[in-house]
Amino acid sequence: MVRGNLTGSALRGTLAGVCGVAFLLFGYDQGVLGAVIGLPSFREEFNNPNRNLEGIIAGIYDIGCFLGAIVAFLTADRFGRKGSIMWGSWIMVIGTILQTSATENVQMILSRTITGIGNGINTVNVPIWQAESFKSHNRGAMLVIQSALIAFGHPLSTFMGLASSQDKNTSFSWRWPIAFQGFFLIIILLMLPFLPESPRWLVQHDRVEEATEVFAKLEGKSATINDEKIIRERDAVVASVQQERALGEASWAEVFTEGKNRNLSRVLLGAGPYMFNQWSGINSLAYFLPITFERNIHLSVNLSLVIAGVLGIHPYFFIEKAGRRKVMMSSAAGCSFCMVMVAVMLKIGTLASRWVFVAFCFLFFDIFSWGILPVSWMYASEIMPLRTRNKGVALGVSCHWLSNFVVVYVTPTAIDNLGYQLYIIWAVLNASFVPITYFFYPETARRSLEDMDQVFLDERFGITKTRSPGPRRLGFEVDEEVTEVRDVKTKGDVESE
Repeated sequence: MVRGNLTGSALRGTLAGVCGVAFLLFGYDQGVLGAVIGLPSFREEFNNPNRNLEGIIAGIYDIGCFLGAIVAFLTADRFGRKGSIMWGSWIMVIGTILQTSATENVQMILSRTITGIGNGINTVNVPIWQAESFKSHNRGAMLVIQSALIAFGHPLSTFMGLASSQDKNTSFSWRWPIAFQGFFLIIILLMLPFLPESPRWLVQHDRVEEATEVFAKLEGKSATINDEKIIRERDAVVASVQQERALGEASWAEVFTEGKNRNLSRVLLGAGPYMFNQWSGINSLAYFLPITFERNIHLSVNLSLVIAGVLGIHPYFFIEKAGRRKVMMSSAAGCSFCMVMVAVMLKIGTLASRWVFVAFCFLFFDIFSWGILPVSWMYASEIMPLRTRNKGVALGVSCHWLSNFVVVYVTPTAIDNLGYQLYIIWAVLNASFVPITYFFYPETARRSLEDMDQVFLDERFGITKTRSPGPRRLGFEVDEEVTEVRDVKTKGDVESE
């Protein structure tokens, strides 16, 4: 039974809002340690950690996120999308309490690992929950807005660190920004009981009547479970689930096998944008932005925090009709150019060039946020088949967090030892994302999750031919090909009897 009286736009808005708070928390967590690790009170509390220990304290969070992603793909099919987010949030509450009360390096490392496990569970389930609850013409816009919230979370953590840093004589200056994570978690935990489970997950677990009710509530406008539009929407998902069940229960071996559904292709393609996200160099800047400014261009701690905070605030424009591919390629090309200019300005080393360096950091964050960021968090959940979606997305998120750990761990040392050459590496990697996306990534914009199943059935492993967004749809429409798949299966069942 679906709890709560919200329907239609109110329900969709509340669901999107809770997902948005979770995304805001993702961004906040990415920046909060960088906001406090350079503060005198933090360094005194933890015995002035060296570059290696800085990397461990920062990077161990990503190992926790990796472990959380593993937990997610072992348990999410059992507990559901919403139930898994509930567990992940409670684990983050425990980790936040332990981080805030930390007095030794060991406790800080352990507590950041625990917080990371909870966040890893959520980063797998929140995008899936949203993708499975919204229609194809809404998914892109919603996820882009929420990716903007990730971008906003980082400067929020930096300004929180700046504000509390004015109390220079106590540990409040670094404990408060860490404790503030709990504010987001309280909102998530209070709202989750009033929101529905993913209707596609419900169908997968033979709770079709409950799924139909969820579809009707999400539709709103006095829709009932007997409306033709709701029945068509339900039947399309049921047909997809039945087709997958005809092939048997998904095993781990199947996830890594190409087969008729091209599972291996989807896993590799889904993991790619997550890795593009990290190997763009974003967290080489984001995690340590204040100390990047402090060590590269010798700004004061307070001025570094101010500039780092402003850096993440920007106007956020996105046109859904452009599609995932175009924004990804344009974003990667722009990020590559910015990294080249950052490297050049650091190499020149004059006062003027250092401020140009700051300007291109601003521009890098803007360009990254309009393309690589939103696509990386939506793409895997849009292309994986329902039966293996949880496992496939979890593997992609695992790649994300392992890559994040490597980048964050080496950054403090790389800044000291490589200098401007570090940014040349990021420039080359960003440039490589453009041809990879063009040749191998099918377009998902304005295509339902069931539509993408048909795309992968039609195309074999290799260069994609699906390079444009799907047709515009005013509401949910059952794609003719999905209907055809259902009809063929039904015919086959009749003939086999």
